Amino acid sequence: MADGFRFDLIPPGAGVLCAVSGGADSMYLLCRLLEGRERYGWTVCAAHLDHGLRESAGRDADFVRAWCEARGVPLSAGREDVAALARREGLGIEEAGRAARYRFLEDTARETGCALIATGHHAGDNAETVLMNLIRGCGLKGLTGIPQRRGNIVRPMLEVSRPEIESYLRERAVPHVEDETNAGLDYARNRVRHRLLPLLEELNPRAAAHIAAAARRLGEDEELLSAQAAPLIAQGLDIPEGLALPVRALREAPRPLALRCCAGALERAGLRGGAVHLDKILALALGEGPSAQIHVPGGTVRRQYELLVFSPGPEPEPGPPPPMELVEGKSRWGDWTVTCIQGTCPEKAYISPWEFYLEPGRYTIRPRREGDRIALGPRPSKTVKKLMIDEKIPARRRDHVPVLAAGEEAAAVGGFGPERSRLARPGGPALHIILKDGGE
Repeated sequence: MADGFRFDLIPPGAGVLCAVSGGADSMYLLCRLLEGRERYGWTVCAAHLDHGLRESAGRDADFVRAWCEARGVPLSAGREDVAALARREGLGIEEAGRAARYRFLEDTARETGCALIATGHHAGDNAETVLMNLIRGCGLKGLTGIPQRRGNIVRPMLEVSRPEIESYLRERAVPHVEDETNAGLDYARNRVRHRLLPLLEELNPRAAAHIAAAARRLGEDEELLSAQAAPLIAQGLDIPEGLALPVRALREAPRPLALRCCAGALERAGLRGGAVHLDKILALALGEGPSAQIHVPGGTVRRQYELLVFSPGPEPEPGPPPPMELVEGKSRWGDWTVTCIQGTCPEKAYISPWEFYLEPGRYTIRPRREGDRIALGPRPSKTVKKLMIDEKIPARRRDHVPVLAAGEEAAAVGGFGPERSRLARPGGPALHIILKDGGE
C-alpha cells in the first residue's frame, strides 16, 4: 500500500512543532516527523497540553515526556483548566478544549521558533468530519473536510488510515497511551466513530479513505468556485455599519457563486453563518421585500432597497430552558446533557464538579433563582450568583447553567458541583449524576 503521509507539506530544513497527546495518532505523527528530521533536515519539537479533565492525564504527560527525552525531542508541556474556560466563555467542553489546544500550540510555536505546527488528524478523522457536517446540514464547503493546510497548521496524515497507523506502530514497537473518554458514546463524534463508520466499513473497508478522497476532490471544486466568487465579494463597500453589498451582484450571478458571495460578505463584515443562513441571505436579496431583516451569528443582515447591509451587533439571547423533572437516563436541558443513574454510592461521592452521587430524592433541573445558595466541599455557603461572578461567567450565560434543585433549595450547579449536604453516603443508595455542557 502506498505511503499516504504528506512529507511535501513541510519544506526541507523547516522547524515543525508536533502536537502530541500520547495517543496512537500523535505518536505515529511524531515518528514520521522524526523520519523527516533525518531525510529533510527538519527541526522537530513537541507540545503536550493537559486539559485538566481526566485523572489519567498526568500519566499521559509523563509518558510523552519520557519518550521525547529518550529521542532528543524538545518538549513543551502545559496545563489548562478547560472546564473553567468553558464556563467563562459559554462554550461546550469540546469547543473550549479545541480553543485552548490551538492557543497553546501557537504560543509554543512562537517560543520555539517553529514555522509550522503539525497535528495528527488522519483519514478517519476527515471522514468523521464530513459525515458530521453532512448530518448537521452543510454546503459544499462542509463536505471538503479538514484542510491539509490552514495558515501555519499542517496535517500530513489526512490520507493515512487508522489501520495503517496501528500497523506502523506495531511493526516498530512504538508504545502509546489511550484517552479513555474516546471510547465513550456521550459525544456525537464518538458515535460517528464507533457506530456509523464501522457500519460503512462493513460495506467497504476503504469507506473512510474514499470519503476523505472525495473531500479532497470537492475541496478543489470549492477552491475554484470561491475564486470565481471573489469579484462579486469585492463589490461590497465598507460602511460604518459593516458592509453594503449591491443586490444586483447576487441576482445576476449563478446560485453557487451567489451563495459564496454571501459567505464572503459575512466574513468581511465579521459575522458567521452556515448553509441555512446563506440560503436565507440569498432569499433576502432575491425577494420583493425592500426592508426585510434576518439575524445571523454575530449580528444582522438587512435589505435596504438595492443593498444588503451586513452589520455586526449583539445577538438576541434566547431565554433559559424551562424547568424539568430529573428522570433516570439522559435529559437535555438547553446545551447541557444531564445523566442520572440509580445505584449505590462508591467510597467517594464526589468525583468532579461534573460527576457526583446525590442522595435519592426528587430533583428539578432549572435555571438559577434569586437567593439560591450552595456549599461546595469544605467552603462556606455562597450564593449561586456570587459563584458565577467569581468564575467570570458572562451575564448572558448565567441563566443557561443548570441548577439541580430539591424543592426550593439548590442541590448542585452545573460545572460547579454538588451541595455537600446532598451528597449520598458511601455504600448507600444514590443517584449518579453526570453533567456535560454542549456534549451532544
